[in-house]
Amino acid sequence: MFDIGFSEMMLIAIVALVVIGPERLPKVARTAGHLLGRLQRYVSDVKSDINREMQLEELRKLQSEIQESARSVEQSLTTDLQAARRALDQTAEAVSGDLTTPAALAQTPMATAQPAASVNTLTAAASNRVTSTDAGKPG
Repeated sequence: MFDIGFSEMMLIAIVALVVIGPERLPKVARTAGHLLGRLQRYVSDVKSDINREMQLEELRKLQSEIQESARSVEQSLTTDLQAARRALDQTAEAVSGDLTTPAALAQTPMATAQPAASVNTLTAAASNRVTSTDAGKPG
C-alpha cells in the first residue's frame, strides 16, 4: 500500500513510544489495529458493491438483448402467421367458389337431363368402390 520499509516503521514506533508513552501505547496500537481492520473491511465492501453493480449492469444488458430478440421473433412469427391466415383465407374462398360453381351448373336444365345409363354407371362404380374397400375390413 504505502512504500514503508522496516527501518521507517522502527522510527515511527520509537517516536510513538516517546510521544504517547509506554502506558498508553498498547491501547493506541490496539485502537489503530481496529481502525485499520474497519478500513480494510470497508474497502472490501466497496469493491464487492462495485463488482455487484457491474454484474447487475451486465445482466441488465443481457436482459434487454434477450427481450429485443424475443420481440423480433414475435414480430416475425406474427408476420408469418398473418401470411398463413391470408393464404388460408384465399384457399377457403377458392374452395367455396369451386363448390358454388358446380351447384350452379347442376341447376341448369342440361345438367339435369343426363341419360339414365350414365347415372346407373356412376352408382355401380360407387358401390364397387365401397365393397372393395370394405372387403379388407374384418367382420
